[in-house]
Amino acid sequence: MSREPITDAEEDERLEPLPEEREEQEYGLQTPFVQAVLEATFNDDTGTLSELLDPLHAADIADLLEQIGEGPRRELILLWGENVDGEILSELDETIREEVIGALSPEALTEAVRELDSDDVVDLVEDLEEEQQEAILEALPAADRIAVEEALSWPEESAGRLMQREVVRAPEHWDVGQMIDFMRAEGQELPEQFYHVILIDPKMHPVGYVALGRILASPRSTLLSDITEDSFRTVPVDQDEGEVAYAFNQYHLISVPVVDHSDRLVGVITIDDAMSVLDLEAEEDLLRLAGVGDESRVTDSVWETTKLRFPWLAVNLVTAILASLVIDQFEAVIAQLVALAVLMPIVASMGGNAGTQSLTVAVRAIATKDLTGSNVWRVIRREAAVGLVNGLAFAVLMGLVGWFWFDTAMLGAVLALAMIINLLVAGLAGILVPVLLDKFDIDPALASGAFVTTVTDVVGFFAFLGLAAVMLL
Repeated sequence: MSREPITDAEEDERLEPLPEEREEQEYGLQTPFVQAVLEATFNDDTGTLSELLDPLHAADIADLLEQIGEGPRRELILLWGENVDGEILSELDETIREEVIGALSPEALTEAVRELDSDDVVDLVEDLEEEQQEAILEALPAADRIAVEEALSWPEESAGRLMQREVVRAPEHWDVGQMIDFMRAEGQELPEQFYHVILIDPKMHPVGYVALGRILASPRSTLLSDITEDSFRTVPVDQDEGEVAYAFNQYHLISVPVVDHSDRLVGVITIDDAMSVLDLEAEEDLLRLAGVGDESRVTDSVWETTKLRFPWLAVNLVTAILASLVIDQFEAVIAQLVALAVLMPIVASMGGNAGTQSLTVAVRAIATKDLTGSNVWRVIRREAAVGLVNGLAFAVLMGLVGWFWFDTAMLGAVLALAMIINLLVAGLAGILVPVLLDKFDIDPALASGAFVTTVTDVVGFFAFLGLAAVMLL
């Protein structure tokens, strides 16, 4: 790949590691392999770079590009970019992908995307700027470009965006011999990987599918319609991709045909794409429960990370103020018995942890559709019972601790009763809050944590200090 000549000053600046990279090299935080790649990059040693990277899987190269700094990444692409293929681009985190695509020459980009399936191209371009989208679409053959543009016309996170247009189909009246001859025909272009042959009627409606293993194991005269799979089902092109992924997991599917509004076959979704959706949704739920945003990545800048986390820290600040207001109502009580200030964080902390346990189970059960209207009351009763049992157990323990620590039996009793109340409420809040949010079409993973924390803190402080005011003073 040709490169613009650079001056000696620019060369020195380019070879100088960025501050964070300089620190990593100084303290040896990088692996020997990464250090070897960076050394080859800084020395413009294309041969060594190819020796190091050519044997790697596309996913490993993508990981490497994500782990090194922006400067070395840009230099590596300039040196080795003609070897970057579509699989590497597909494996890259979307926060890095746009940068890498921008560093590739038009020729390298064209070569990279040429062999990708349509679903991978759609995944590649849907989050890019319009200019970069156009650059990739222009690199595609006319038929592939039309297919990708049509997929992009469907709603985001829909089956239409997830499907690939490369489908192996056959008339429903064919037999095994005809199908084998068709697939082996000279010049026949088949997808690189596929699992089923989809049977269609004259109006292009899918009526069943046959696994490749069944085709290979059956006599040539066997009708394809006689060896179809019982798992056959279709999904609408505008169905939410989360629902599609759930169907794959629920019914143990390998692939599923996608149909348009006229029930005509338009594509197919395979298990690898469905599992990617499930993995992404699980990751988003985890990040949302932690209050760091559903798109937080280790590759994000300081400013991007701050923007994602600041709103949730602000929400937590509000909940902390509410809890402090409760404490303020009992200022005189605390002033008379300083031991209350020592013990009250224990009640709130135990309630918060118990609520988080129930909340995590509830959010995941809602996401996997294990928690429904038919079993929600049974689960609520279970969580209440668990909270009560744990409350009783820890009430005995902490009651004794409070008694012997401060030599006051009544203080131990107050601590024990407050523990029972808060753990019971925590169990109920952990299940009821996400269920109610889901009922109002609010993502439980996004908002439940703040509500549950508020409930357990407020109830914990109020129960402990309120009981102390009544029983000790």
